[in-house]
Amino acid sequence: MLGSRAKWILVLAAVLMLVVALAGCGGGGQSSGGQAEIAGNLTAVGSTAMQPLVEQVATQFMAKYPKAQIVVQGGGSGTGLTQVASGAADIGNSDIFAEEKSGIDASQLVDHKVCVVGMATVVNPGLTVDNLTKQQLVDIFTGKVTNWKEVGGPDQKIVVIHRPKGSGTRATFKKFALGGVEDSAAGMEQDSSGTVRKMVAETPGAISYLALSYIDNSVKALKLDEVEPTVENIANGKYPVWAYQHMYTKGEPTGLKKAFLDYMLSDEVQGQLVEKMGYIPITKMQVERDAQGNVTKK
Repeated sequence: MLGSRAKWILVLAAVLMLVVALAGCGGGGQSSGGQAEIAGNLTAVGSTAMQPLVEQVATQFMAKYPKAQIVVQGGGSGTGLTQVASGAADIGNSDIFAEEKSGIDASQLVDHKVCVVGMATVVNPGLTVDNLTKQQLVDIFTGKVTNWKEVGGPDQKIVVIHRPKGSGTRATFKKFALGGVEDSAAGMEQDSSGTVRKMVAETPGAISYLALSYIDNSVKALKLDEVEPTVENIANGKYPVWAYQHMYTKGEPTGLKKAFLDYMLSDEVQGQLVEKMGYIPITKMQVERDAQGNVTKK
């Protein structure tokens, strides 16, 4: 028979062994491989041009990591930048550089470029116009030209559909399709790319602009100065209306934010999903652009 002292020693040893076993099985938020568990809540807000991609990537990510909950919302690039800067969102999705957004401290934000999106002028599919020059676009979006017959189309009123002032798509279109001219024509204003597409498709004589990822057979994409808005023409620099898709964080990302951004740049997403959904992988671009809009060959 063991003495009481020996029994206590055995009990203590058993307890120590149990503690070690629990630690090795992921106690304290650690996985069996010694890495922090991918779990928690994350909110990504902003650009509707990149919203379909981020939503799909979030769905795949949550399937891989069931303890992670990711919410993706639109609202426009301005909203995304404002909310991530204020701490109201974990990630701010944007079509524009943070330096282009007034009222925020861009130096506090870290830029993660995840892909490129092209943008095109779109019209109601019933129109016979296939191409517009930059000057014709300027004349239409400033209200100087109000009938399609003035640019080679039918005798039909032009109906301009704008995006809101905080839209990155609007900022990109204004900067690179209109040469920075203020798009002041009277017209309707819609706050999401999906709504714009629906309105252009259903409104005779309508014109607006969309990311290529939103363009389908319900609308017609126009050439700009006889150059088609294709992936090839964007990648080689021939077609100018495109933007990086930025995912901004306030400071360097850690934990779930880092894991999600790493997944956005993984081969699984970049090599398969990005192009499938109408975006362009960063690696395919033969040119690059800075916040001032200067383009250089890679």
